Formats: sequence, structure tokens, C-alpha cells
Amino acid sequence: MSADPRPLAIALMGPTASGKTALALDWAQRYDGEIVSVDSALVYRGLDIGAAKPDAGEQARAPHHLIDLRQPWQPYSAAEFALDARRALDQIAARRRLPILAGGTGLYFHALLHGLAPMPEADPAVRAQLQDEADGAGWAAMHARLAALDPEAAARIHATDAQRIQRALEVHRLSGRTISDWRRQAAGAPRLPYRVLKLVLAPADRAVLHARIAQRFDAMLAAGFLDEVRALRALPELQAHPRPLELPALRAVGYRQAWEFLDGGGRDEARAEFRDRGIYATRQLAKRQLTWLRGELDARWFDPGRDREGLDRAAALFLGSGRHAHRKA
Repeated sequence: MSADPRPLAIALMGPTASGKTALALDWAQRYDGEIVSVDSALVYRGLDIGAAKPDAGEQARAPHHLIDLRQPWQPYSAAEFALDARRALDQIAARRRLPILAGGTGLYFHALLHGLAPMPEADPAVRAQLQDEADGAGWAAMHARLAALDPEAAARIHATDAQRIQRALEVHRLSGRTISDWRRQAAGAPRLPYRVLKLVLAPADRAVLHARIAQRFDAMLAAGFLDEVRALRALPELQAHPRPLELPALRAVGYRQAWEFLDGGGRDEARAEFRDRGIYATRQLAKRQLTWLRGELDARWFDPGRDREGLDRAAALFLGSGRHAHRKA
């Protein structure tokens, strides 16, 4: 039987604060790789500290792709990501280097690895209408409305995930079809022509992940996260936007909470509450990420704190099975 001729790629998946960035950097240097970010916050310029964007020193250690693609007021879709990521993978493979996909945005991974159906494009008028309805009824009521139209999507989308609730309702309003119908249509789409090793980094003890989230949020605050959000608030384009907190960039975990804290004057007596809200929102994000990852049935799960040897062994075996070992001399 002939060997599989497809080029190799590694996908490092996992919840926020699970150690994906550090491992991607280590393996990029060890296996002559380049890192492709799979993170919906890292595509935005100015979202650095709060998005845990690799700093200049980290980016100098290995080539990075799909970082700082848009201004925070500009849209960027999963379909655009899939095209950009595919282009990056092909360029990396052409250089005979190893693509390492690293991030926690499940929709981006799905778009790249499994394809997306050609859904209706975003319609600003419909989105504004849905936002007005949500302002009056609340997003819990909008989620209940989605559940009546599309129980499958409502079960998949959290009741507080305003962006995805809005998109599902928008698709139905524009096309008369549920977003679940559109997703099923994508099931027959051509798959990515790469052999991808999917590895999920997730501490077995949820308390360990929660502690890492709190430590990282405190480190972000110490590094000047609130000053970063103040700089975003000063941008004329965001000052002129009627609903800045509805922009995808500012829905990134931590940014909304920081923005609202500063809306209230940034008083010292409210700082502890802001910190608690930011950490709680990050923990909820991690919970949603883990729920999505459990649906990736061909992914292998590792506790990065307890089984780093297992991770290294899985990568070495996978890369050794290909035509090239991707190991630097």
C-alpha cells in the first residue's frame, strides 16, 4: 500500500489558558514549523494584552500567520479565515515546513478542516433589526426564539452567546432556512487536503484550568490591559460607532468587561467586581470551548501539565510516519 501523499499539519486545540502558545512555539522550533493562529481575537490590531497575543519576542522565535489582519471595527468572517488559513498552509507546505495550527476558536477550526456551507452574507439592516429586538426583549428571549425555529442550533449555542444567536436568526430571516440546514449542506464539502494530527490540550482537573485563567487575567491587568482598552476607546472609529460592544472584536472575552468597567468611571471600589466578571467570563468561554472540542471525535486529549511526554511522543510518531520528519538538524 502506498504512503499517504498528503502534507502533514498539527492542530493544537484547547480551551483558553491551556498552554497552546508555548507548545506551538516549542514545536515550531523543534520541527522547523510555522504557526497559523486559529484565534478570532488575534486577527485584530490593538487587541494584544487581553487577547494573549504572542509578543514581538515570541513572534521572532517562529513565523506566525493570521495575526493583526483587521482593525477592531472591521469585520472578519470564518469563511475569510478558512481561505486565509488554507493559503497560509499551502505556502508553508511549499517551503517544506510544518504548519502548526494553534488556537481555541472552534468555528475557525471547523471552517478550515470541514468546510462551510455558502450561507447568506451578513446583512447590516437585518442585524440592526435583530439588535433592536434584543435590546427590548433580551438575548435569553432571542435564544428561546431560536429554539423554536431551530432546536439543534439552540442546543449548540449558549444562551448568552449573542453573536451566534444573532447570526443564526439572521440566516433564517434572510433565507427561510435554519442555520442547521445550511451546516448539513456543508457536510459533503471537500475536506482539507492535509493529514492533520488533532491534539487537545486540557487539564484533567478543571480547578487547574480555573487557576491558570485567574493567574493569566491578573498578569494581563499587571501588564496594562486597562490601558490597552483605554487606547481602543480613544480610537475615532470606535467612538463614532453606535454600538461598539456589538463589534466582534470587542466581544472578545475580557474586553467587554473592561469596556463596561471604564464606562462606569473605572472606580477603585469597582475594580474587584470587574476582575471577578472578567475571570468568570473567561471560565465560561473555556467551558464552551471544551464542549465544542468533545465533538471532535478524532482528536486526542492530553493534560499538558501531566503528560508532556505523551504529547511529544504523539507528535514524533505522526511526523515520523510522513515522508519528511520535519526535524531540524
